[in-house]
Amino acid sequence: MGNSLLYATLGTLFTFLMTSAGAAVVFFFKGKPSENMTRSFMGFAAGVMIAASVWSLLIPAIDAEEAAGGIGWIPAAGGFLIGVAFLLLLDNIIPHLHRSSNEVEGPKTSLKRTTLLVLAVTLHNIPEGMAVGLAFAMGAQDGNFAPAIALAIGMGIQNFPEGAAMSLPLRHEGNSAFKSFFIGSMTGIVEPIFGISVVLLANVIEPFMPWLLSFAAGAMIYVTVEELIPEATSGEHSHAGTLGVMLGFVIMMVLDVALG
Repeated sequence: MGNSLLYATLGTLFTFLMTSAGAAVVFFFKGKPSENMTRSFMGFAAGVMIAASVWSLLIPAIDAEEAAGGIGWIPAAGGFLIGVAFLLLLDNIIPHLHRSSNEVEGPKTSLKRTTLLVLAVTLHNIPEGMAVGLAFAMGAQDGNFAPAIALAIGMGIQNFPEGAAMSLPLRHEGNSAFKSFFIGSMTGIVEPIFGISVVLLANVIEPFMPWLLSFAAGAMIYVTVEELIPEATSGEHSHAGTLGVMLGFVIMMVLDVALG
């Protein structure tokens, strides 16, 4: 518990700090990011999350279940679908607004646009934090933290452009640089909260680890397909977003295979 909690804390704080570092770009650039830049950012994040879902979550879930004498695909498929259902539920009960849309999703609300944007980004950071925490909890079981470290690095790398993609539009809409930075940064605070919480519950959730790993994968893929890929490929010229997906996928795959 001690090592896994320490590593999970450091890992999720790293992902949070990378979000903050990306949001800090607002102090150096005042203009709205170009469409191609935004597409590249979102595509890169999507590619990282797809690769992480497969190599860091689903494959370990299958291996863990088979090592315990079970049928690997059952928790992989079942947990995945439950993760999708969970994010779909949150999408329907929490009002939020995607960056590329002016139409509020979820219940009707009088909340401001900025608040709705923050809620949307915060929603998809929850499964990222859970994924990192679960990976470190899994590492504590087999004594190998390398895959979890690879996942934390990958999540951190993709959080940098996400932080920038959050703070720069807020600045362009008239918010102060500090307010834009603070809001962009705080969207990532749920990652250490959920990551550390998962590790603290490791003894309780250990028998369900394959299901929970797959749950995080399903939630992340839902976010990727629902939000990131549409934003990356919107408009007439979507090559920047498509190439961003490919680059993010390759980097996360290499990180996981090389460090795992």
